[in-house]
Amino acid sequence: MNQAAIVKQGWLIPDWPAPNNVKAFTTTRHGGVSVAPYESLNLGDHVEDVPMAVARNRQIVGDIAQLPNEPLWLKQVHGTVVMGMDGGGSCYPTADASIALRPKQICVVMTADCLPVLFCNKAGTKVAAAHAGWRGLCDGMLEQTVKTFNEDPSSLLAWIGPGIGPNAFEVGPEVRAEFITVDAQAAVAFRPAVNEGKWLVDLYQIARQRLANVGVKAVYGGDYCTYQDNERFFSFRRDGKTGRMGSFIWMA
Repeated sequence: MNQAAIVKQGWLIPDWPAPNNVKAFTTTRHGGVSVAPYESLNLGDHVEDVPMAVARNRQIVGDIAQLPNEPLWLKQVHGTVVMGMDGGGSCYPTADASIALRPKQICVVMTADCLPVLFCNKAGTKVAAAHAGWRGLCDGMLEQTVKTFNEDPSSLLAWIGPGIGPNAFEVGPEVRAEFITVDAQAAVAFRPAVNEGKWLVDLYQIARQRLANVGVKAVYGGDYCTYQDNERFFSFRRDGKTGRMGSFIWMA
């Protein structure tokens, strides 16, 4: 991974104590060739951007980061399926997380408000990337990803990349009720919004709660807001038709 080039682009490198062989970064909206409303580094091929622009943007990321292989791009559906690198036989398997057990296998998830959560074990022998919007977070996407590691959760590290922040994500009472039904402690992550009957929710806090519940204590990141930072990030809630950032992780 060309860390200097990634930093020069303004992309994000996780601040976490991962083993040296674990490489990871998240793109921003800058550095690509897409035009409005996808300007400029849109990596999503499902948002009605020009396909050749998306392909070029993905090539740009690969070249700048010096990726060792083509990433496993997923067809994300806000579910809880974790795809193994050798499973499925599809270039675009339907899943919302992937796990790699061998070097140079690249996991990636695309987001534009949902949480991208990257995982590795302390031994540096397994990595994973998960896409967790409110639906996936509520339904157990993160827990399912942890389970796929098939080892003591206390041996895992997690980094939460840029998602919609606690001052911007407004939901109805039915969303709050769903989270609290699954885990009562989620109530502390909600506070009344200005709009009567609505709630502001801290997805970062819920993600940390859910990870802690299954034994993952080493959780980092969670300090961005895609909605409020228009200069750096795509946001579906803010813009509707927009691009997608990518969060990548692999073992060298």
